[in-house]
Amino acid sequence: MDIKSAEFVVSNTQVAKCPAGDLPEYAFIGRSNVGKSSLINMLTGRNKLAMTSATPGKTLLINHFLINKSWHLVDLPGYGYAKCSKREQDRLSRIIRDYILLRPQLTSLFVLIDVRHAPQPVDMRFIEWLGENGVPFALVFTKADKMPKAEVGKNVSAYLAQLSEQWEELPPHFVTSSAKAQGRDDILDYIDGVNRSLASGEA
Repeated sequence: MDIKSAEFVVSNTQVAKCPAGDLPEYAFIGRSNVGKSSLINMLTGRNKLAMTSATPGKTLLINHFLINKSWHLVDLPGYGYAKCSKREQDRLSRIIRDYILLRPQLTSLFVLIDVRHAPQPVDMRFIEWLGENGVPFALVFTKADKMPKAEVGKNVSAYLAQLSEQWEELPPHFVTSSAKAQGRDDILDYIDGVNRSLASGEA
Protein backbone atom coordinates (compact mmCIF):
# COMPACT_ATOMS: atom_id res chain seq x y z
CA MET A 1 0.00 0.00 0.00
CA ASP A 2 1.26 3.45 -0.92
CA ILE A 3 0.46 6.22 1.56
CA LYS A 4 -0.62 9.06 -0.70
CA SER A 5 -2.18 11.24 1.98
CA ALA A 6 -2.14 11.37 5.78
CA GLU A 7 -3.89 14.15 7.62
CA PHE A 8 -4.82 14.88 11.20
CA VAL A 9 -8.56 14.85 11.82
CA VAL A 10 -9.34 15.29 15.51
CA SER A 11 -8.19 14.69 19.08
CA ASN A 12 -10.59 14.02 21.91
CA THR A 13 -11.28 12.01 25.05
CA GLN A 14 -14.78 10.75 24.24
CA VAL A 15 -15.80 7.98 21.89
CA ALA A 16 -18.99 9.86 21.04
CA LYS A 17 -16.90 12.68 19.57
CA CYS A 18 -14.82 10.45 17.29
CA PRO A 19 -15.35 10.93 13.53
CA ALA A 20 -18.72 9.89 12.16
CA GLY A 21 -19.04 7.53 9.21
CA ASP A 22 -18.08 3.93 8.63
CA LEU A 23 -14.43 4.12 7.56
CA PRO A 24 -12.40 1.27 9.07
CA GLU A 25 -10.09 2.21 11.93
CA TYR A 26 -6.73 0.70 12.86
CA ALA A 27 -5.66 1.74 16.33
CA PHE A 28 -2.17 1.61 17.84
CA ILE A 29 -1.54 1.17 21.53
CA GLY A 30 1.28 0.13 23.84
CA ARG A 31 3.01 0.81 27.11
CA SER A 32 4.62 4.17 27.67
CA ASN A 33 7.81 4.74 25.67
CA VAL A 34 7.30 1.72 23.40
CA GLY A 35 7.91 3.81 20.27
CA LYS A 36 4.32 4.25 19.14
CA SER A 37 4.56 7.75 17.71
CA SER A 38 7.77 6.90 15.87
CA LEU A 39 6.11 3.81 14.38
CA ILE A 40 3.10 5.81 13.20
CA ASN A 41 5.37 8.39 11.57
CA MET A 42 7.37 5.61 9.92
CA LEU A 43 4.27 3.86 8.57
CA THR A 44 2.83 7.04 7.09
CA GLY A 45 6.14 8.44 5.88
CA ARG A 46 5.44 11.69 7.75
CA ASN A 47 8.06 12.57 10.33
CA LYS A 48 5.83 14.83 12.39
CA LEU A 49 2.36 13.33 11.98
CA ALA A 50 2.34 11.89 15.50
CA MET A 51 4.08 13.81 18.25
CA THR A 52 7.20 12.08 19.58
CA SER A 53 8.69 12.83 22.97
CA ALA A 54 11.49 11.64 25.20
CA THR A 55 9.00 11.79 28.06
CA PRO A 56 6.94 8.58 28.39
CA GLY A 57 3.17 8.80 28.32
CA LYS A 58 2.71 12.00 26.32
CA THR A 59 -0.22 10.72 24.22
CA LEU A 60 -3.22 11.58 26.41
CA LEU A 61 -5.95 11.74 23.77
CA ILE A 62 -7.57 9.65 21.06
CA ASN A 63 -5.94 10.98 17.88
CA HIS A 64 -7.51 10.26 14.48
CA PHE A 65 -5.59 10.53 11.20
CA LEU A 66 -7.22 10.03 7.80
CA ILE A 67 -5.09 7.86 5.52
CA ASN A 68 -5.57 7.87 1.74
CA LYS A 69 -9.06 9.29 2.30
CA SER A 70 -10.20 5.71 2.97
CA TRP A 71 -9.32 4.62 6.52
CA HIS A 72 -8.40 6.04 9.89
CA LEU A 73 -5.21 5.43 11.81
CA VAL A 74 -5.86 5.97 15.52
CA ASP A 75 -3.18 6.85 18.05
CA LEU A 76 -4.40 5.80 21.51
CA PRO A 77 -3.00 6.77 24.92
CA GLY A 78 -0.45 4.35 26.32
CA TYR A 79 -1.21 1.99 29.16
CA GLY A 80 0.96 1.01 32.09
CA TYR A 81 3.41 3.29 33.84
CA ALA A 82 3.69 6.93 32.92
CA LYS A 83 4.55 9.93 35.03
CA CYS A 84 1.03 10.96 35.90
CA SER A 85 -1.23 10.71 38.93
CA LYS A 86 -3.39 7.71 39.79
CA ARG A 87 -6.44 9.79 38.90
CA GLU A 88 -4.98 10.59 35.49
CA GLN A 89 -4.08 6.94 34.93
CA ASP A 90 -7.66 5.93 35.74
CA ARG A 91 -8.96 8.52 33.31
CA LEU A 92 -6.69 7.25 30.55
CA SER A 93 -7.73 3.66 31.25
CA ARG A 94 -11.37 4.66 30.86
CA ILE A 95 -10.64 6.44 27.56
CA ILE A 96 -8.86 3.35 26.22
CA ARG A 97 -11.51 0.92 27.44
CA ASP A 98 -14.41 2.94 26.06
CA TYR A 99 -12.80 3.36 22.65
CA ILE A 100 -11.90 -0.32 22.29
CA LEU A 101 -15.27 -1.66 23.47
CA LEU A 102 -17.65 0.98 22.14
CA ARG A 103 -16.18 2.07 18.80
CA PRO A 104 -17.82 -0.06 16.06
CA GLN A 105 -15.43 1.27 13.40
CA LEU A 106 -12.45 -0.31 15.18
CA THR A 107 -11.27 -2.95 12.72
CA SER A 108 -8.02 -4.06 14.33
CA LEU A 109 -5.90 -3.03 17.28
CA PHE A 110 -2.11 -3.11 16.98
CA VAL A 111 -0.52 -3.80 20.37
CA LEU A 112 3.09 -2.58 20.46
CA ILE A 113 5.68 -4.57 22.39
CA ASP A 114 9.31 -3.54 22.99
CA VAL A 115 11.16 -6.57 21.61
CA ARG A 116 14.12 -5.99 23.95
CA HIS A 117 12.17 -7.08 27.02
CA ALA A 118 10.78 -10.37 28.27
CA PRO A 119 6.96 -10.62 28.37
CA GLN A 120 5.69 -8.05 30.85
CA PRO A 121 2.69 -8.80 33.12
CA VAL A 122 0.98 -5.53 32.16
CA ASP A 123 1.14 -6.48 28.46
CA MET A 124 -0.05 -10.03 29.09
CA ARG A 125 -3.00 -8.80 31.15
CA PHE A 126 -3.98 -6.35 28.44
CA ILE A 127 -3.75 -9.01 25.73
CA GLU A 128 -5.82 -11.39 27.86
CA TRP A 129 -8.43 -8.66 28.32
CA LEU A 130 -8.61 -8.16 24.54
CA GLY A 131 -9.20 -11.89 24.10
CA GLU A 132 -11.92 -11.97 26.74
CA ASN A 133 -13.72 -9.17 24.93
CA GLY A 134 -13.29 -10.57 21.43
CA VAL A 135 -11.24 -7.62 20.18
CA PRO A 136 -9.31 -8.35 16.94
CA PHE A 137 -5.66 -7.44 17.38
CA ALA A 138 -2.13 -7.97 16.12
CA LEU A 139 1.21 -7.70 17.89
CA VAL A 140 3.88 -5.27 16.73
CA PHE A 141 7.35 -5.83 18.17
CA THR A 142 9.23 -2.52 18.12
CA LYS A 143 12.87 -1.39 18.29
CA ALA A 144 14.28 -4.43 16.48
CA ASP A 145 17.32 -2.39 15.45
CA LYS A 146 18.39 -2.05 19.08
CA MET A 147 19.65 -5.63 19.39
CA PRO A 148 21.16 -8.42 17.21
CA LYS A 149 18.78 -10.14 14.81
CA ALA A 150 19.25 -13.52 16.52
CA GLU A 151 18.25 -12.02 19.87
CA VAL A 152 15.19 -10.43 18.29
CA GLY A 153 14.07 -13.79 16.94
CA LYS A 154 14.70 -15.45 20.29
CA ASN A 155 12.64 -12.85 22.18
CA VAL A 156 9.76 -12.97 19.70
CA SER A 157 9.67 -16.78 19.90
CA ALA A 158 9.66 -16.63 23.70
CA TYR A 159 6.78 -14.18 23.66
CA LEU A 160 4.72 -16.27 21.24
CA ALA A 161 5.48 -19.41 23.24
CA GLN A 162 4.09 -17.81 26.39
CA LEU A 163 0.99 -16.66 24.52
CA SER A 164 0.44 -20.14 23.10
CA GLU A 165 -0.02 -21.43 26.65
CA GLN A 166 -3.37 -19.63 26.72
CA TRP A 167 -4.23 -19.11 23.06
CA GLU A 168 -5.15 -21.85 20.61
CA GLU A 169 -4.55 -19.49 17.69
CA LEU A 170 -1.89 -16.81 17.90
CA PRO A 171 -2.60 -13.30 16.61
CA PRO A 172 -0.71 -11.90 13.61
CA HIS A 173 2.62 -10.40 14.57
CA PHE A 174 5.11 -8.03 12.99
CA VAL A 175 8.72 -7.19 13.82
CA THR A 176 9.56 -3.53 13.26
CA SER A 177 12.19 -0.86 13.48
CA SER A 178 11.07 2.73 13.02
CA ALA A 179 14.67 3.82 12.46
CA LYS A 180 15.12 1.41 9.54
CA ALA A 181 11.51 1.23 8.31
CA GLN A 182 11.54 -2.50 9.00
CA GLY A 183 8.07 -4.06 8.95
CA ARG A 184 6.46 -1.09 7.23
CA ASP A 185 5.36 -2.94 4.10
CA ASP A 186 4.17 -5.95 6.11
CA ILE A 187 1.86 -3.88 8.32
CA LEU A 188 0.53 -1.74 5.47
CA ASP A 189 -0.08 -4.82 3.30
CA TYR A 190 -1.95 -6.42 6.21
CA ILE A 191 -4.17 -3.34 6.57
CA ASP A 192 -4.69 -3.23 2.82
CA GLY A 193 -5.72 -6.88 2.80
CA VAL A 194 -8.27 -6.36 5.57
CA ASN A 195 -9.66 -3.29 3.82
CA ARG A 196 -10.06 -5.25 0.58
CA SER A 197 -11.86 -8.02 2.45
CA LEU A 198 -14.19 -5.49 4.04
CA ALA A 199 -14.90 -3.89 0.67
CA SER A 200 -15.74 -7.25 -0.87
CA GLY A 201 -17.89 -8.29 2.07
CA GLU A 202 -15.62 -11.18 3.03
CA ALA A 203 -14.61 -9.90 6.47
